[in-house]
Amino acid sequence: MDSTIFEIFKKYTRRYVKLTDEELARIESVCTYKKLRKQQYLLQEGDVWKLHAFIVRGCLRTYSIDEQGKEHIVGFGVNNWWVGDRESLKSGKPSKFNIDAVIKSEVILIRDRDFTRLLKEIPAFNEMISTILDRSFMAAQQRILSFISHCAEERYLAFLEVYPGFAACIPKNMIASFLGITRETLSRVRKSAASK
Repeated sequence: MDSTIFEIFKKYTRRYVKLTDEELARIESVCTYKKLRKQQYLLQEGDVWKLHAFIVRGCLRTYSIDEQGKEHIVGFGVNNWWVGDRESLKSGKPSKFNIDAVIKSEVILIRDRDFTRLLKEIPAFNEMISTILDRSFMAAQQRILSFISHCAEERYLAFLEVYPGFAACIPKNMIASFLGITRETLSRVRKSAASK
């Protein structure tokens, strides 16, 4: 793997834990690098997810499609975020989700069996992943709460905070789907937010 790509991952780990050069070399030894074109799949519904994916650059979305063919976006992942389907990973069952690139993106992939070994071999890496999973769980809970207790404009403003710099490259129909509103409501909310 290109050392400049892994350097981004090393900088990311420093935000959470201190890893030795040997530990980082061990992690790098099991990483693979992948470029994704816009709309290229990382995971398709029906496949079993067996990876851990770290976004180096770009934006990915996780979504499902209902029986009427309507997309339901579960989340976006941007630089320095992990994406995947934990349910499929843990159960070994086919995924109910798709993950594709919203824009041209680059990811580091680690196979689950290698990832599990890293968690056992490198306590600091295990600590980092536990912290990230806790934060991810809290973010998911906050998103659910926002659907219950916040109006469309508040949800949109929160979206802009979470995805600064990426809102401009995410198509409006995807943003509306993610926020659980129509495109017309999104247009109204954007105008209202811009006038403040």
